[in-house]
Amino acid sequence: MTKHSKGEAGFTLLEVMVVIAIIAILAALLFPTLRNAKEKARRTACAGNLRQINLGLRMYSDDSSDKAPRTPGTTNSPGISWSGYKTLMKSYLGINGRSSPQDKIFACPKDTFYYDVGGRFHYVPQSLHEQPPDYLSYAFNGGNARTNSNAPGIAGCLISSIKNPIKTVLVAEASAFIPYSWHQPKPPTLNGTPMFDNALNVVSFVDGHVSYIKIHYPGTNPPGSLALHYDPPAGYDYKWSGD
Repeated sequence: MTKHSKGEAGFTLLEVMVVIAIIAILAALLFPTLRNAKEKARRTACAGNLRQINLGLRMYSDDSSDKAPRTPGTTNSPGISWSGYKTLMKSYLGINGRSSPQDKIFACPKDTFYYDVGGRFHYVPQSLHEQPPDYLSYAFNGGNARTNSNAPGIAGCLISSIKNPIKTVLVAEASAFIPYSWHQPKPPTLNGTPMFDNALNVVSFVDGHVSYIKIHYPGTNPPGSLALHYDPPAGYDYKWSGD
């Protein structure tokens, strides 16, 4: 019988440790790449949703004498001006009947929390898309429809009258209007305010294109102001107003 030499024995402890160290280094290099790819895939899915919603809104406007949706908000329910558009145009996306969480085209893959603006910015660890009655992650640029509001927006405007369609927001992630970011979230400030300048959001525009952009927020002056109350200064790639 042939005897195995000492040199043909299994791996030494040192060799095993070296292999483990190499695997750990490769994993450390690979995991951020995989995480970034996953995040990019989610943004891409969100952008795809917004392109289809954008197209549905344009089809609705074509059938409504060129007018953008207008669902007036009230003092008690201001969100209607930003969310009520879904009821008007969802049939153009093949969605009929009552709205539900199953309307996946209206769900951002990164929508996992929101701030209850009516509740002093109370953090809610749930998807905005799960909330009745509209079940959606995306808001329409209709701040001008709210009762007693001087916010810019394009609700009820003629689409053909919008002077800069390449920069004017049509519909975007709801977080853009406040703003905060589902893609790069930050904890609220000490006073509980979730808003911050240059929050990154996926936004679609009147001309049909979709971008991942920074949203300007100059602070609560006057008190209660949100990002949607201001057209941004030069250097930003969007505006709320249609003039």
